[in-house]
Amino acid sequence: MQSIYQRIEHLIESRGMTKKAFCATLGISTGNFGDWKRGKTTPSTNKLIEIAAFFSVSLDWLIIGKGSPTPRIKETSGEYEVDPEMLELPLISELAEHEKEFIREYIEFSAYRKEKRNDKS
Repeated sequence: MQSIYQRIEHLIESRGMTKKAFCATLGISTGNFGDWKRGKTTPSTNKLIEIAAFFSVSLDWLIIGKGSPTPRIKETSGEYEVDPEMLELPLISELAEHEKEFIREYIEFSAYRKEKRNDKS
């Protein structure tokens, strides 16, 4: 089974980048990257989201190797309409604490991206 690091390395190579350029582009220290390779640490949730977005791959594939690294759906800029009746909020209580934390971090990251996009306008 491939590790997260091996999947990231595959993405870097498939894009024709150097590891150094990848680290510089995403603001990752080469020391942290080396720790990922040695299995000493793994990327944070926010960094995994950034990496997945950078390479247009799913988080499922990046984290657990499920599916294909080839993107099937690519996010585009724009607003999303959500029908409040479609949200099943009681399901949140059934999530494990680490799953709730992942969702919180994703929401924070999304807000950060939106803010950065607005700053450029």
